[in-house]
Amino acid sequence: MFAGFSPETVDFLWGIRMNNNREWFLQNKAQYVNTLYEPMKALGKELFEIFGDRTGDLLKVSRIYRDARMHHPLPYKESLWICIRKDVDWWAENPCLYFEIRPEGISYGFFYWKPRTAVWEEFRRDITARKGEFLSMLRQVEEATGQQVAAKLYKRPKPTDDPELMPFFAWKEAISLERQEEFGPDVFTPQLAQRVKDYFTKLLPLYDYFNRFAV
Repeated sequence: MFAGFSPETVDFLWGIRMNNNREWFLQNKAQYVNTLYEPMKALGKELFEIFGDRTGDLLKVSRIYRDARMHHPLPYKESLWICIRKDVDWWAENPCLYFEIRPEGISYGFFYWKPRTAVWEEFRRDITARKGEFLSMLRQVEEATGQQVAAKLYKRPKPTDDPELMPFFAWKEAISLERQEEFGPDVFTPQLAQRVKDYFTKLLPLYDYFNRFAV
């Protein structure tokens, strides 16, 4: 059961940023495991409960070790994240729900980083054919969260004759609806899991909608 992160979690994250080397990490590995990795696994398990008996979704907890094949000069990551997504080869091409903790605070929500070109073509055909369904889903999610979906835009939007759809024909990548929080008492309690779980529940229609095209 998730018992919350702690000030020691934050201490470790700042420590690895300032001392990103094997010697420091090995000296502080117990703090990493006990205050960051194990709590993150417990949080992920609770968040994944909202998926119930659904099939095809999986929970991924990141590693702090960088992939040596990337030739990054630093051996360790400065954050840890949870990703809930379909079982796919590359997460960036598919929608996900995520939670990330870093030295400055936490962030969590929906993210769709690099949709493939074919996905966008099908998306534009779908919202043209079923505009009402898409706009209703989007309105439901935005009203529930009190936020608007953000996206990186094309400099030259794809053409459409429907003024209601013009903003969505400009979407290019990095589709997101997320919250960012600095560290405070609410992060250091078990109630964080329920807060994030409630937010994920509100985002499920958005996650499910984009998974129509991504898998």
